[in-house]
Amino acid sequence: MADAVVSVVAEGIKLLGDYILQQAKSSSGVSYQVRLAQVELHLMRGFLKDADSRTGEDEVVRIWVELIRDAAYDLEDVIESFALKLAYRRRGGTVKIALKRFACIFSEGVDLHKIGSEIEDIMTTLSHLRSSLQSYNIRQVSAGESVASAFKRQRDRRLTYAHEVESYIVGLEENTDRLVKELLRDGKRHRVVSIWGMGGSGKTTLAKQVFLQNEVKRHFVCFAWVCISQQWEGKDVLEEILIKLTSPATEKRKEISKMKKDEIAREVCSIQREKGCLVVLDDIWTQESWNSIKAGFPINQETESRILLTSRKKEVALLASRNDYLHQPQPLDAMQSWELFEKIAICGSDKTDLQIYAKKRELGEKMLIHCSGLPLAISVLAGLLSRRETVDEWNTVLGNVNVYIMRGTNVLEREMTSQECGVSGVLALSYDDLPSYLKLCFLYLAQYPEDHEIQVTRLTKLWIAEGFIPSTSEIHGSMEDVSYGCLTELVQRSMVQVGKYGFSGKVKSCRLHDLMRDLCLQKAKEENFLGIVNFSVGPVSNATLIGKVRRLAFYLNENVKYEFSSENGHIRSLLYFAPERFYQKWNKRIIRSVFNDFNLIRVLKFENICREFELPKTIGNLVHLRFLSLKNSAFRGLPSSVSNLVLLQTLDLRGHYLEDGSCFGIEWDRDTKIRNVFWNMEQLRHLYLPELQSVRGKLSFARLFNLQTLVNVSIETCDLNDLVHLSNLKKLCIRPLLSWRAGRTKLKDDQIKILEKLPNLRVLHLNQLPFESETMVFSQGGFPHLEFLTLERLYHLKEWRVEKEAMPSLQRLRISWCFNLGAVPDGLQEITTLKELKIYGMPSRFCSRVGEGGNDFFKIKHVPSLIITNIQPDSKRDDEPEMEEAAGASQIVVTGPVGDSHQELTVDAPRPDEETEEIRVASPPQLNP
Repeated sequence: MADAVVSVVAEGIKLLGDYILQQAKSSSGVSYQVRLAQVELHLMRGFLKDADSRTGEDEVVRIWVELIRDAAYDLEDVIESFALKLAYRRRGGTVKIALKRFACIFSEGVDLHKIGSEIEDIMTTLSHLRSSLQSYNIRQVSAGESVASAFKRQRDRRLTYAHEVESYIVGLEENTDRLVKELLRDGKRHRVVSIWGMGGSGKTTLAKQVFLQNEVKRHFVCFAWVCISQQWEGKDVLEEILIKLTSPATEKRKEISKMKKDEIAREVCSIQREKGCLVVLDDIWTQESWNSIKAGFPINQETESRILLTSRKKEVALLASRNDYLHQPQPLDAMQSWELFEKIAICGSDKTDLQIYAKKRELGEKMLIHCSGLPLAISVLAGLLSRRETVDEWNTVLGNVNVYIMRGTNVLEREMTSQECGVSGVLALSYDDLPSYLKLCFLYLAQYPEDHEIQVTRLTKLWIAEGFIPSTSEIHGSMEDVSYGCLTELVQRSMVQVGKYGFSGKVKSCRLHDLMRDLCLQKAKEENFLGIVNFSVGPVSNATLIGKVRRLAFYLNENVKYEFSSENGHIRSLLYFAPERFYQKWNKRIIRSVFNDFNLIRVLKFENICREFELPKTIGNLVHLRFLSLKNSAFRGLPSSVSNLVLLQTLDLRGHYLEDGSCFGIEWDRDTKIRNVFWNMEQLRHLYLPELQSVRGKLSFARLFNLQTLVNVSIETCDLNDLVHLSNLKKLCIRPLLSWRAGRTKLKDDQIKILEKLPNLRVLHLNQLPFESETMVFSQGGFPHLEFLTLERLYHLKEWRVEKEAMPSLQRLRISWCFNLGAVPDGLQEITTLKELKIYGMPSRFCSRVGEGGNDFFKIKHVPSLIITNIQPDSKRDDEPEMEEAAGASQIVVTGPVGDSHQELTVDAPRPDEETEEIRVASPPQLNP
């Protein structure tokens, strides 16, 4: 992990060094020292790969790694603070205001010499640490070597053998039958059947059951079971397969050992082509491992031979199986979990004492909840309890059940071998296999409470703000794309579970398996990566935090008074998790501490605080902020000092809570005061404004060239001509400044023409907007990349025209509460990409025209999914929409493809400001054909 930290710091200070050198010749000496520091960090990385893999074995090595990590952070603190101070000087004298609280690093009399001295001191520390490597027997290794050494320590424990039959099998009958059927399916083409899933999910057990089936034994002539995880040489794997398929005599074995890899591969392939062979490749980890041996298989050739493969990584399973068959074992249900548990834990016990048995069952069911259906966890727990005969002993295990499940039973063996004997040791293999950047991303998930559904779009923005996704990655796509790629890689490695898929098939939300979360928390604590302050279990003392923790997550509770202050100036992230209706009153001192005491903070997530509060002016001192979210918090307005936050990438101000504690997300009788503070935030990528805002003057966005998301912007308070310059804008939500009953500025035809020329716009919401004319026209070729369009509460719109080749990429269209709109446009029939049309709260005359048999049905009959719900009577007055009914509607009905008969399905209706490009309205892609 220290390797990952040092890598991120080295990349960050390189960019800062470039900036310092550009700004002033007088700082060239500091820039040179930054360069030296970067070289020193790169030299350390090779040694850290070895040291990181040994921190569990040697306490001295662990301390050494910790010192290097902290020194790297200190170096980044000094250099980044200096670069920002230099930047403010260049802008013209605002440094005294913006950085006056940085006394811990700078004073008014600080000069370049002192900065250089601070860097030099840290460099001296790093140099001394590197010079002590030899005494700790730490050597410079590559990433592959460090992973290999981690696997080597687990070799004997993780090797699998086909003849070892599991003592107790539960819930595998159906899956076994399915896999046997796939292996024996008629056809001469070579097939690969893959099983993938997280460690301990039963992949190997299932493969053994299939391998040992009599039907399988009768069908195939030759068999080979090979455990790949520890064998990195393709030649060794192929040699083992050849020996097991042919059972050669001693002399022949000697000949095989002298053969070259390509000769062995040719021989193995020939045997499988001629005979019906079943080869099991158990626990294959990497694409490289598969590529190194695939020449030994008759892929795409006529043969009755088959491969059965297991892997923790979906990408490896997909690569090997191509389009054959991919299977993912599902967790055991409650009944299956108890059946497996009882067979192991109580099988040998005396069940004649019904009272004791009933008590044990009660305790066992409580403990099984912590296993979450994972067969390995159930087996570990049950095996431990099988040697504990009394109820008191079972109660003792229940009191600390997670520790027993994760760390196993034989504590003495673990102390002697430095290896985890329980679930932790198995899951830790997946963690050890992660590249350094993914270790950071994974450990960041430790902040989320148990069973928390993690929104992917929010998570990827946080990773970017933390610096885990370097800006140089834009050459491979946007940072958001690369960050999402990190999430999907964790999913494919079976370390993160998918919660919901979006309409486009992308992951919308995710979660951690309970035991994977335990591993995440364990590793985050070991690495001092993140501290959790849990007020939901009672008052918390400041003394609970030890050392220079860099990130803090607060779990708040309405019934426990929040009192926390920290003198730790090294905090980089503050993440508040409050319940939906958190209405606890905080005094001004507490509010000030949130925005005053953490001068180097990069991420501040201060959400769901219902009680009204003033943001202190000192918020402008937090000039390192990259991510600031006040979503659903009742702040009264933005002070002008927010304009100092020039490094902000994400600013989320959505939502507002009522003074009486009614948390509906929107407050209809009070506006949030917004100033023109965004004009200088050139790094801003995502801006979410409040639903209701009181704006002083005009908001300017013309310089926000990196802006991708702009939500709740009003045509009254900004010039839409500014948007012409925002070539990266992908999502835009326009809504009125005032309530629908008041007069307001009207959207002009030429402003629509501005919007339809935005080259990268993917999502557009038009909400409660009056138009200059009663007709809205989307011109030919307009909105070339628009995928999702919402028209909501456009009360005066009577006609909508879509010209030829407009919106050629549109996939989803939502029309709601547009009471005077007479019909859907003719142009929709030419948009072949349209997959879904939602009509909500529209008059019955409109709905009848669009429905099957209606006058407009021909325009949308090609759309696979038509959704019509909450139909309104035609007699409704145009100027009196049912606001309460609209706000209260929580479900929609999906009727399925137009013209067909389909079972009805209900899904949550999205809010207009939600991340609606990823709303799920259909089942996720199925892994099995």
